[in-house]
Formats: sequence, C-alpha cells, structure tokens
Amino acid sequence: MNATLLIVAKAPIPGLAKTRIAATVGPDAAADLAAAALLDTLDVAKRCDAEVVVALTGDLGSAARADALREALADVSVIPQRGRDLAERLAHAHADAAGHGPVVQIGMDTPQVSVDDLAAADALVRSDGSVLGPALDGGWWLLGLDNASRAEFLAGIPMSASDTGERTQAALGAGGPRLRELRDMDTWADAVAIAAEVPDRRIAASARRWS
Repeated sequence: MNATLLIVAKAPIPGLAKTRIAATVGPDAAADLAAAALLDTLDVAKRCDAEVVVALTGDLGSAARADALREALADVSVIPQRGRDLAERLAHAHADAAGHGPVVQIGMDTPQVSVDDLAAADALVRSDGSVLGPALDGGWWLLGLDNASRAEFLAGIPMSASDTGERTQAALGAGGPRLRELRDMDTWADAVAIAAEVPDRRIAASARRWS
C-alpha cells in the first residue's frame, strides 16, 4: 500500500464500550466484542504492506483483553486522539498519522474487513484521489484521501447520523469511487451478522461465547 493505514479506535472498557450492545448482553460482553473486533482489524491491517497507525482514546489498562491489545499494538504506531468531538478527532487523526501524505482510514467496528478491501481503497486513492466505504446504517466505514490534510472537511459533517455517508460523499464529489457496503457493529444483531460472515475470526468466537 502507498497510503498510511489509519485505525481510529477506542479502548474497549466495560461500561463505556458499545453501550447499545451492552443493553442486550451486558457491559462485559460488549467490551469483549469490541476488543475482539479491534484485534481482528489489527490482524488484517498488519497483513497489508503499509505503515499502520492507531489513533487511540481511552485507558487501555481498564480495557477487555488488555494484555492481548498491548501485544497487538506493540509493533504499530499509536497516537492519541485529539479534538472536541468525533469529527474533529477524525480530521486531526488523519493529519497526525500522515501529515500531507495519502491515508486510508478505518475504525474498529468492521472486523469483517479484508486485505482486498484495503488494497482496493489504496488503489482508488492513487487513481482518483479519494474513496469512501459506505456503511449499512448510512454512515461510512472507510475514508481514503490522497492528502491527509484534506480531512479537515470532516469537521463540518455531523457524525453518526443517517446521512453522514451521503454528506461525506457529496463533500468528496458526487459519483466518486466507493467500496462495497459493510455493516458496522453497533448492536448485538450486527455482531451476530458480522460473526456469521467471518466465522474463523475472534469476533465470531466472542459472539458464540456471549450468546
């Protein structure tokens, strides 16, 4: 990959992680699912020929699977998130990770992501300047830019809304390149559906454990 691969992540702390999932299966289960999703995402990222940067917020010492996460993060660059809200944190993370270079950014809520997905994103950034990976809930799961400083536009887009993806695509240029649509892991039903897609990953084992 030509672009820096940026993962924006939150320490999976029981009671703070995945509260919508916690409402169904409890805070410990929700945090374990979040930790499994992050570990799976890191596994895929490390299989790409790319510099991997994780923009992290939260106390990893209080997180589920803390030891496994520390080990998985030991051989990638970890930077703190900064900003007043999610949009600002995303914009700053792009700049902090890649400066003015190309960046492909994902989160930790799509552990079904594949190396092919990320390679396709990198190719589209090189050929078209940007790429968006739309999410089933109307948001997006991946944003790729040929210059990380361009991510400043995110500060003006409401995040976690049903039209976040539409607004982001419009800012990039209507009709621009898009990747396949993926499901974000926001609810227990999402976790179960994602686990069925990738039965050999940690997320599937975690979903089976808490079912």
